[in-house]
Amino acid sequence: MTTWLNRIYCEDALQGFARVPDGVIDLIIADPPYGLGKDYGNDSDKLDAGAYLRWMEEWIDAALPKLKPNGSLYIFLTWRYSPEIFVMLKQRMTMVNEIVWDRRVPSMGGSTRKFSSVHDTIGFFVKSRDYHFDLDAIRIPYDAETKKARSRSIFVGAKWLEMGYNPKDVWSVSRLHREHRERADHPTQKPLEIVERMVKASCPFGGIVLDPFMGSGTTAIAARRCGRNFAGFELNAEYCGLIETRLEKLTAEMSAVQEISSEDRCISGE
Repeated sequence: MTTWLNRIYCEDALQGFARVPDGVIDLIIADPPYGLGKDYGNDSDKLDAGAYLRWMEEWIDAALPKLKPNGSLYIFLTWRYSPEIFVMLKQRMTMVNEIVWDRRVPSMGGSTRKFSSVHDTIGFFVKSRDYHFDLDAIRIPYDAETKKARSRSIFVGAKWLEMGYNPKDVWSVSRLHREHRERADHPTQKPLEIVERMVKASCPFGGIVLDPFMGSGTTAIAARRCGRNFAGFELNAEYCGLIETRLEKLTAEMSAVQEISSEDRCISGE
């Protein structure tokens, strides 16, 4: 039974995991509270260091059995706790990458007693060596000038030149500032560009993405846009409503596009 698919459950992930059978999830994308005291409408981010790390270990141990043998995990963190959590995860999985998300924070003010923090850390972990990874789905196209410079015969027909290059482990993607068209009413919303890259690379078409801390619902949006299924949990009822609204808007947009495509086929006589 897959009645739990493509639904947002307004509950704690530690209780919600019981809804998901073991060994069925292709990809987990986790954006847990960072332990910085952020206001998510509850006290979920107000634990001291020891309690925070114990809680992280608790939900990780509950989530990992849900992954398929070739499943993957991406986890958003900051420098404050990423060393401890990476060690914790390395005891359970294989670490593939530490990805640095450069949030493109403008140089305006900042601390006078330390270097300004302008990045998040993302850990990419897998359960086995035969993990799913579709590089072609996330290649970045070369610009025309670069392609022209590689015009020698040895480069002709090279797949990497025609399709683009492998994204590096530093992702420079602007944070969603207050006026950004993607921005929803959530304090730590992640850009769709980043989450879609994870989904396309590490979840096969028609597969299942699990998000234990859905927040503004970007993982659900990315999954729906990319032809994947999703499931997830969110404690804050207002955020659950926000996710539903975003999904309804996406469904309307996708339906409109399909109608236009159908009209085009009729016009062309197909």
